[in-house]
Amino acid sequence: MENFFQILLHYINEIIPALVIGFFISGIVHELLPADLTQRYLGKKGFAPIFYSTLIGALLPVCCWGSLPIAVSFYKKGARLGPMLAFLVATPATSVSALLVTYSVLGLTFTVYIFIAVIIMGLVMGVVGNMIRYTPKEIPPEESCPHCKIDANHAEHHDKKSPTTRLISILRYAFIVLPKEIGAELFVGLVLAAVVATFIPIGTFVKGYLGGGLGYLFSVVFGIITYLCSTASVPLIDSLMQQGMNHGAAMTLLIIGPVTSYGTILVIRKEFGLKALLIFLSTLIATSLLLGIGFQLLTGI
Repeated sequence: MENFFQILLHYINEIIPALVIGFFISGIVHELLPADLTQRYLGKKGFAPIFYSTLIGALLPVCCWGSLPIAVSFYKKGARLGPMLAFLVATPATSVSALLVTYSVLGLTFTVYIFIAVIIMGLVMGVVGNMIRYTPKEIPPEESCPHCKIDANHAEHHDKKSPTTRLISILRYAFIVLPKEIGAELFVGLVLAAVVATFIPIGTFVKGYLGGGLGYLFSVVFGIITYLCSTASVPLIDSLMQQGMNHGAAMTLLIIGPVTSYGTILVIRKEFGLKALLIFLSTLIATSLLLGIGFQLLTGI
């Protein structure tokens, strides 16, 4: 049990900065991003909203835990499911720091391929997400102030908010409203991750069985059940390859590991439903496997 609590504390310390950043960005999105703007660019059908979400996600230096509150905020502003799933894939899977570490540890080929692979995976996930028929979660209307009920110029009224009032609104949504919405799922996800890390001896298995096709199966299972930061996972994957893991399976793990966490799974299940979750995971697994096999064929290793 002592080891469990040590690992749980390690996970909490690791993700708290990302969650704080993610919640704060969510507060900014909620307060400053007009709903009609979100609906205009992320709420329509077609490929363009998916591309915008994937590009935004690839540029944000946020892990899968931090991306969850941002995605929920976009969703509450009117974004469609496809762009949101694309965002949840592209955001944690790559970052400037992760690409620099990948280049330093694994080389240029790995770096270029992982960047292209993440963009492809985000676009595929978005297209699939837009094909899902689901009933959107009913979002209660936000409380309006007394002035809004009598002032026809609603937008102008809110533009006149003082900086202090805006900051209070941002902080309230970021650290009170949103944690109430998804905080329990995030905490349960951390506990499950700590349980897996504590009681399932993976290291010994890795050394003996990952040279062939079994490496792909391991990458998928290990990537889904274990929380891996896109930057921190690079040294781990390098060590696995040095122990005999084939490079295609390593690429699969590099792609799928940072995208999934128990928190991601639980929040998608709560916000978008079981059907969306199952399609999300199936698409993620299939895409990461194909991209990993493609990398092995491309490099011949």
